[in-house]
Amino acid sequence: MTRVFSGIKPTGHLTLGNYLGAMRRWAAVDQHQSDALFCIVDLHALTVDHDPARVRRLSRQAATLLLASGLDPQLCTVFVQSHVDEHTRLSYLLECVATDGEMRRMIQYKEKAARERVRGGSVRLSLLTYPVLMAADILAYGTDQVPVGDDQTQHVELARDIAVRFNQRYGHTFVVPRATPPQVAARVMNLQDPTSKMGKSDDSGPGIVYLLDEADVVRRKIMRAVTDSARDVVYDPEARPGPANLLEILAACTGGNPSELSGVYETYGALKRDTADAVVEVLRPVQERHRELCTDPGYVEGVLRDGAERARAMARPTVDAAYRAIGLLPAAEAEDVGVGAAVPDIGVTA
Repeated sequence: MTRVFSGIKPTGHLTLGNYLGAMRRWAAVDQHQSDALFCIVDLHALTVDHDPARVRRLSRQAATLLLASGLDPQLCTVFVQSHVDEHTRLSYLLECVATDGEMRRMIQYKEKAARERVRGGSVRLSLLTYPVLMAADILAYGTDQVPVGDDQTQHVELARDIAVRFNQRYGHTFVVPRATPPQVAARVMNLQDPTSKMGKSDDSGPGIVYLLDEADVVRRKIMRAVTDSARDVVYDPEARPGPANLLEILAACTGGNPSELSGVYETYGALKRDTADAVVEVLRPVQERHRELCTDPGYVEGVLRDGAERARAMARPTVDAAYRAIGLLPAAEAEDVGVGAAVPDIGVTA
């Protein structure tokens, strides 16, 4: 069976973009058609300034929302990255295969490093190297497919390059993965700035619909969404990103086609009302299930514990093989010493 791996970073509250762009497909398709692993990649949240308590809280919330969105621990593996040591074990080995030039070409690093230089500061080293950790996340499990948005495709390509290079230098060890971007609503855009992604790390709350927003809050945000001064409703993502974003959200929620939906509406007001209704209805079962899971935190903890055990068992053979292939001496197995058994003399001799 094809193995799928994907992760979500606990750097903010999960959004409508996370759900329509990834989580819904994970639940509806990937967990049924593949051997799927879904990971809260909490180590990646440490690449920027953060509040430790908030990272823990958001990690738990993300796990709960993944389950609320329909992930079934009987069908897939849900776990937290830091609970499986194989991720960091493999990451250093891959750093020994990746190059400095590759890391500095990563778009997210370049953008964030440039912003910090303008402020007179500097980014953390982990921001430069985290794409290698992401490659380790993927390669440790023999992943075939990585469902990601287009903003993460570059990182999957890096994982492919590292896997091929490692295999050529040290013998075939890793499966070479490929990115599988979603076909609809791959990037839900910010309602107040439709040229920017609706990101969970963004602080512009009015432009972001969070999965746990109440219905009246969702409606208010969508009704205030930026459009343009034109009178007709046309689907044109390049020239008219505001209306196009609303049409894509409505299409993703209802199973329609953005271009065809544009011909249904004569005013932005009607488009916004229908989009708000559709979003509220899509989020309703997720929010109801989330409330149920919050009353039983032991269940979520058990899912994460069992998921980490399964993930560890899947990753360890590959990571151990990589250690042998790259030239590291295997650790000697400890021998059981029973009661009364002779203890070897380890004294110093002249």
